[in-house]
Amino acid sequence: MLASAPDITEMPSEAVSRYLEAIYYIDAEGDSVRASRLAEWLGVSQATVAAALRRMSENELINISPQKEISLTSGGREIATEIVRRHRIAERWLTDVLGFDWLTADEEASRIEHALSGQVADRLHDLIGRPRTCPHGNPIPGAEPMPGTERSLVTLKAGEKSRVRRISEVAEHEVPDLLRFLGNHGFRLGVEVEAVELSRGAGTFTVRVGGEDVAMSVEVARKIWIDA
Repeated sequence: MLASAPDITEMPSEAVSRYLEAIYYIDAEGDSVRASRLAEWLGVSQATVAAALRRMSENELINISPQKEISLTSGGREIATEIVRRHRIAERWLTDVLGFDWLTADEEASRIEHALSGQVADRLHDLIGRPRTCPHGNPIPGAEPMPGTERSLVTLKAGEKSRVRRISEVAEHEVPDLLRFLGNHGFRLGVEVEAVELSRGAGTFTVRVGGEDVAMSVEVARKIWIDA
């Protein structure tokens, strides 16, 4: 049974929503969330982040540990989950119905998500067939989970093959033009990839996609997930 949007009658400002969304994405990958990471992610000063986090803490949207690690409260996570849900539904509408590539869809969805109500997001999700993931394979909150398990692309041994399952939202935001790079080299969900070489000295990982050898940094390869 698929869940519908939570009954959130008053969403935060667009600025606060961007913080909640970033915290959700970073935390979802199992990474530590700190003010410096958010400043880099959002392209703002550390002073701006500190002021925003202070207000969000006062509004009980986040917790800040003695070690300065940031986490969402239950209320903050509920709101962040709904923001992410609207973003990923908008992305699928933009790719599946309007025919945008996945990079443009991600950029446009960032603008659209703040204007969508939960009711409109529900209708859009129904319209496009209730997909389980965004165009990059990340799960749409409330939708049925994808079957199977995943592992990082970098774990493939030379000559071993698998299929692309998803692209980390963190990598999308922290590696400019990653989606364009991957799209230009034949990467898409479900495409077969074969490990060619891991060069620890150069810090690169080379895979074969559609007969073409594609080299990328090991860090990027860690953020591309394949079928286990």
